[in-house]
Amino acid sequence: MLITHDTECALSILVKLLNTAPEVCGAERLSDVAALDAFVVRQEISEIDSLTEDDLRRVHELRTRLREVFATESTAEAAELVNSIVAAAGTTPRLTDHDGHDWHIHYFAPHAALGDHLAAELGMALAFILVAGERERLRRCEAPDCARVFVDLSRNRSRRYCDSRTCGNRLHVAAYRARQRSAEAVPSA
Repeated sequence: MLITHDTECALSILVKLLNTAPEVCGAERLSDVAALDAFVVRQEISEIDSLTEDDLRRVHELRTRLREVFATESTAEAAELVNSIVAAAGTTPRLTDHDGHDWHIHYFAPHAALGDHLAAELGMALAFILVAGERERLRRCEAPDCARVFVDLSRNRSRRYCDSRTCGNRLHVAAYRARQRSAEAVPSA
């Protein structure tokens, strides 16, 4: 699957945004405007003016709607959600070459509210995944105690865990230990 650098960046922001939710982390990672502002800075989200409590509320609402896309049973259902998210953002596609980046498309109006900016940018990234027939790449971590999501951009669509160093490794170690205990319990002949 060929995706542009911009789409890959938007998908990365999408995953990081979705994984800030309290049902994922146990606590709200975007608990106030300062935390939201820090998120914007870390993700290098451009053309954002001062943030307000309204921005925080709208991003929380958007995060919930975007997370629903990962839970859909069909591409048609996912497309319906993505269409409503993007339509509500009032997208304004335009070409830009800001901050030393080559020409690319922004799907939001200059200095749009953060919620609209994210809805347009992240919604379009999801739309590209759906158009490519790759909805199955939108995944939830298979670790039983993990609620994180990720976009599987591996060549063979084989990724199972949000992070192989944490969830994946933890489950592999647990399986290994279970096999060791099972082998020890079997008396030798």
